[in-house]
Amino acid sequence: MILPVILSGGAGTRLWPLSRELYPKQLLPLCGEQTMLQQTAARLDGLADVVAPLVICNEAHRFLVAEQLRANGCGHSGIILEPVGRNTAPAVAVAALRATADGDDPLLLILPADHVISDISGFQAAVEAGRPVAAAGRLVTFGIVPDRPETGYGYIRAGSPLECGPEARGQGPEELQDPGSAAAQPQAASRPTNACAVEAFVEKPDAATAQSYLDAGGYYWNSGMFLFRASSYLRELERFNPGMLAACRAAHGSLAADLDFLRLGTEAFAACPADSIDYAVMEKTDRAAVIPLAAGWNDVGSFSALWEVGERDAAGNVCRGDVLVEDARDCLLHAGSRMVAAVGTRDLVVVETADAVLVADKGRVQEVKQIVARLKEEQRGEALLHRRVNRPWGAYQGVDAGERFQVKRITVNPGAGLSLQKHHHRAEHWIVVSGTARVTCGDQVLTLTENQSTYIPLGEVHRLENPGQIPLQIIEVQSGSYLGEDDIVRIEDDYGR
Repeated sequence: MILPVILSGGAGTRLWPLSRELYPKQLLPLCGEQTMLQQTAARLDGLADVVAPLVICNEAHRFLVAEQLRANGCGHSGIILEPVGRNTAPAVAVAALRATADGDDPLLLILPADHVISDISGFQAAVEAGRPVAAAGRLVTFGIVPDRPETGYGYIRAGSPLECGPEARGQGPEELQDPGSAAAQPQAASRPTNACAVEAFVEKPDAATAQSYLDAGGYYWNSGMFLFRASSYLRELERFNPGMLAACRAAHGSLAADLDFLRLGTEAFAACPADSIDYAVMEKTDRAAVIPLAAGWNDVGSFSALWEVGERDAAGNVCRGDVLVEDARDCLLHAGSRMVAAVGTRDLVVVETADAVLVADKGRVQEVKQIVARLKEEQRGEALLHRRVNRPWGAYQGVDAGERFQVKRITVNPGAGLSLQKHHHRAEHWIVVSGTARVTCGDQVLTLTENQSTYIPLGEVHRLENPGQIPLQIIEVQSGSYLGEDDIVRIEDDYGR
């Protein structure tokens, strides 16, 4: 049995302003109608003996993750919330501990949530090729067959081919052998695979070195996707980083259910060392194997990568949204909230959202993360959120703001409601644009419809709910000395915040 583990904890800073810290790239529909998380879950359909995925995500993204899986018709085996980011090695350790908690020992298929794979059948064939190799005790990584001398990826150097014995069911490492080894010689019935032992993991090369890898063959891009038994990973992590495993055991031991989520112990997980699977285990183990994968893979790590996977017009432009071009070539042009027009441009990235515009040379898009760093240093909200902010009950969007006032458009989904709350520093005026609102204000409960309004005094306990069958749209006018989102005292909340 395969238990997919979808890692959805990244921030995607190089895709700002589309990707924000609280709305990262894996939750965006960057390469089609589905989000990248939804595409990752959907490409599991058709694999044999696979259960619903276990998802590990940032606590702040939990409702977005759950809603996207529900909207896509994807079940899950649990959504584990990381209180802090600790990279991939601890996240996978927690998944392995969860998978073995009841005495099972499934194969774990580790999939980042922010990859694009255009050839689904090719991906699934690679997973099937890796299944007996992982069942025999190897830690399989999928190496992307390179089509160019890429300097932005780490590489895997393949070693000797591996053969898999006819009874490869995970009984021990002796079942998968280097065919030239003495132990492998008696296994006359062993069958070849397209797996090779990993000879080395290689850091990102310069251009000349990358070209030499391409010319030599036997080098693959490191995809960050893996397949191994849960126990195999835990055993190797115990060998090379017992402190990390101990911290993960403590965090898993304090796992607590919260609505549809599983929360890790905050203090224990925060004490865990942060490291990637590659550095913590794969570069150290002698049990690593690589399966070649040529399936239209892209990690969409930058706008140039997004341009590569996009649908280009005759002039090489990738256009999304309301875009007009005149003599533009090889550009990525993205309009989110208004028209974008490009005249006489070459190799540019122009990305427009409701609150920010990025213009960059396509060859320097890796430097976008430096803009994000500056935004964080200046404590600007554009690094964290879009103007439209999703909440488990719906969404809100800023319309206008000034000294001592702020205007928002609020959408509440049918049957949903905000928390019972109060504010210390602001009063609110609500005007119903469409739908039906049930308003609790102190001891009063009111029902308001289109064009009706009400006032929430400063400090009054209140709640907004939608008892109707269509979305509720209201305009909220806030006034007061402080209008930050942290001026909310929640008294009751259906979403456990």
